[in-house]
Amino acid sequence: MRSEILSNLLLPDENFSDASIYPYLNVNESDTLSSVFPVSMLAVSSMHAAACSLQRYAHARGVDPGGLSINPMLAGLWFANSARPVGWDAPPLWDPVAGDYACADGWIRLHTNYSHHRQAALSILGCKEDRVAVEKAVAQWSVDELEKSIVGEGGCAAAMRSMADWATHEQGLSVADEPLIHWTTHASDAANNSTAERLAHSRSRPLQGIRVLDCTRVLAGPAATRFLAGFGADVLRIDPPHWQEGVINLDMTLGKRRAGLDLTNKGDLATFKQLLQQADVFVHGFRADALENLGLGENVRKSINPGLIDVALNAYGWHGPWICRRGFDSLVQMSCGIADYGMQVVAAEIPTPLPVQALDHATGYLMAGCVLTGLYQRQVENVVCSARLSLARTARLLTEHPLNHFTGNLNLNAFNDAELNLEKTVWGDLQRLPFPVAFENCQTHWHHTAGELRTHDAAW
Repeated sequence: MRSEILSNLLLPDENFSDASIYPYLNVNESDTLSSVFPVSMLAVSSMHAAACSLQRYAHARGVDPGGLSINPMLAGLWFANSARPVGWDAPPLWDPVAGDYACADGWIRLHTNYSHHRQAALSILGCKEDRVAVEKAVAQWSVDELEKSIVGEGGCAAAMRSMADWATHEQGLSVADEPLIHWTTHASDAANNSTAERLAHSRSRPLQGIRVLDCTRVLAGPAATRFLAGFGADVLRIDPPHWQEGVINLDMTLGKRRAGLDLTNKGDLATFKQLLQQADVFVHGFRADALENLGLGENVRKSINPGLIDVALNAYGWHGPWICRRGFDSLVQMSCGIADYGMQVVAAEIPTPLPVQALDHATGYLMAGCVLTGLYQRQVENVVCSARLSLARTARLLTEHPLNHFTGNLNLNAFNDAELNLEKTVWGDLQRLPFPVAFENCQTHWHHTAGELRTHDAAW
């Protein structure tokens, strides 16, 4: 693999070609993920983007992390699962109802891992929480009508569309017009005042002293903040009461302190504003209108903390009729044609998505790169950056480079016992793979082990 995969993540004032994010890979077939899209290329490239941005910011702080290397096999594995339990069984990733179903005229995917989404789907289908019953009910619907009805009820569903259909769909057209990363910038005399006395020059922990307020869920945003925590950032994750993430906590809580706040509660909202005022970075994955509805719109956030670097993501893009639609990686893969294309190439009878939740993970590492680019811009130029990304726009990176065959055969269970690190958690022991990104003078280290949500104080 060539070392100059990506010289740096785009700066806010640069033009950037989607194609330039891909590296030139020269690796064994056994080290790449099996797909009809360049998933392993996307994995390595997105990690490389984050790592190059880290190098640039570290140098601006007078720290030299040393030469960079990325292990393609480990990159693919971390896009799937970085840890496995020792002597105990992890719960399943999906609830029994979630999955793909045949409608009367096409395929639909239901995302029902969260109880309120599951109840929304079941209320529309009028059936009990049983997969066979759901299959029978779904078969009576047209795919477009069922998607519209479940989404209208507050649930999560996606009809399977072809890439050609998505290219002419109103939301697909909107996504095609968006940049991979949408930047906004403003100058601020207060940009560096809040952090200067906290920053320490540590070659092994280049992000030491950086405070990251994390309001993200599931995979994309948490992957971003996990990367930042691995190089020394103080990441404080905030979750609402009773919210649970299940088995993905084993991967996505690594390195973070985890607190709980109800932002609809006046006292908790005041606490959150204090955290925001003292943070360097705010990473969030709310629907486009959610913060405004909570009284935390963009202008309010700027007034609270003029030097705050703000990085946001959503599922389906930042313009168009689906801007506020609930979505997840598996749903976006159905909407934008990925699952349909895989099905056509291999002549399968069922939707054939990517082997991993690559849209989530890749978007996460690009978000980490945006945070680090923002820190660099604030340090060097005294300019404050905000960035917006979406899973659907990341998906376009893949759908613009389809293959006409499956390639790669990386075994996603290829955990090498000689390489694994033992990690003791509240659930039991875990064996965790080494991180794919390595610097000569700086290795990833997570101060906090993975754990349950809402176990720390909401304080810096």
